[in-house]
Amino acid sequence: MPLVKNGKTLLSGVDPVCRAERTADAVRVRDNTLYFCPSPLYGYGLARLLARLESEAPNSAVLCVEADGELYELTEKNIDPSFADCRKLRVTNICDAGGLCAFVREAWGRAAFRYVEIIRFSGGWQLFPELYDSLCGALRREIATDWSNALTLTKLGRLYIRNALRNLPLVPRFPSAANISFGEAPVLVLGAGPSLDETLDALKKRYSQILCSPKRPFKIVCVDTCLGSLKDRGINPDMAVILESQHWNLRDFTGCRGWKIPFAADLSALPASARILAGDGYMFMTPWTPLRIFERLKAAKMLPLVIPPLGSVGLTAVELSRRLTSGKIICAGLDFSFSQDKYHACGTPGHRGILSSQNRFRRIFNLAAYTQHSIAAVSKSGLSVYTSPAMKNYRDLFEQEFGGDSRIFDIEGSGLPLGIKTLSLEEAMTALDVNMVCKKPPQTAVVKNISEDKVALFFENEKKRLEELRNILSGVAAADNERLNVLIDECDYLWAHFPDCAGGRRPALNNISFLKRLRTEIDPAILLMER
Repeated sequence: MPLVKNGKTLLSGVDPVCRAERTADAVRVRDNTLYFCPSPLYGYGLARLLARLESEAPNSAVLCVEADGELYELTEKNIDPSFADCRKLRVTNICDAGGLCAFVREAWGRAAFRYVEIIRFSGGWQLFPELYDSLCGALRREIATDWSNALTLTKLGRLYIRNALRNLPLVPRFPSAANISFGEAPVLVLGAGPSLDETLDALKKRYSQILCSPKRPFKIVCVDTCLGSLKDRGINPDMAVILESQHWNLRDFTGCRGWKIPFAADLSALPASARILAGDGYMFMTPWTPLRIFERLKAAKMLPLVIPPLGSVGLTAVELSRRLTSGKIICAGLDFSFSQDKYHACGTPGHRGILSSQNRFRRIFNLAAYTQHSIAAVSKSGLSVYTSPAMKNYRDLFEQEFGGDSRIFDIEGSGLPLGIKTLSLEEAMTALDVNMVCKKPPQTAVVKNISEDKVALFFENEKKRLEELRNILSGVAAADNERLNVLIDECDYLWAHFPDCAGGRRPALNNISFLKRLRTEIDPAILLMER
């Protein structure tokens, strides 16, 4: 008898096993692929597919998802018991995109797959077709993000850890950003997009007398790129967020040396950036990949506030603001788009560069609008704008991370829609006027400073660990494989950026190439700690 539910035939009554096996035989098998199987029912066809993967695609796997409660019980009772010990197969009823992606990471690790393919062994998928398609799409986006992060880590991982080690001596002077609070005060988060100009002009007009006064009823958190725009207009932010690890970030501080404004710097930010502004400094950290040294910093109580890695300083500023206030958060200038004549707001390094290159033969124009990567888009206000694949990914990530937070709002303008409620400029100014006297005033916690001796001791212990590893790899000390394994794992910051170590995978000790590359990383790390 055929299996029928809600008027839909889920399993044929005519030899369903043979039909499923023919489907398994017709699958184009390729390595490093996650085969997504919605509604597996009795599990027909899975054994044939797994046998093919074992011989033809050893790094591929099968993920079975059942959204219907009754059918999930049917699967659990009837699926082949031998599948329970199969590393290549997982069966779940998790139907939340985030939960399913976490389930896959836990089962097979990060960056374990490069592709996701759908296989339908039964008609059960017809009960929830849109849900299964959305889950498959989420898995594909997660895999693409993992590989993008792996490529970024390969390129910049060494720089991140070296910046973090250089910034550790700042910890005694710069407490964790977790120690500051804005109470219930509304926060205006400023990005550097073209729409920022209109918001800043409205602020100047409405709050010209109190923009630099503690009587201001709201707080301003800005990204470092728009510091020039604020300084040109005489607006003092309550917190500037510094994230970028590369040297070109220094352009953002042109004309700002010695400016007494508070700032929060990422532990892996360019060390010079954290030493330019003269206001109170705070530290936070975005862990670019799981590392054992972070655990040791936490154990030593030297690890600052941890912010999830979001890739963009604008998104990081919003996430940091969520930690600093319990009030409303209003975003401006987080456009993820640009126009033909402006990439960033006036006063930013990019816009100053465009102005300085203008002459009688060259008009003001934004070169990014004419590149092959430029994409036409429509802003939240219906304006025609341009964006890029990278910016669109950040916009999508913004909606994914903050779309469900009812405290966060966006100001209308030329930016892309962010998946949150949009306010007119007048509505935003009115919202910032709320709570003129906060019930819970802004405050900074009393922090017991970390001593410089404690930082020096941490470096000394790290240096001893590296020297022991160097002695074993150089043949100076006896080769103890068990101890060598421990040291390599503890010093994972030396090799986490290797291309073949994406997702935290570490080659075995018999991989001579890996050991040689590891050895070359040790001396520069020791020298850095000695300095």
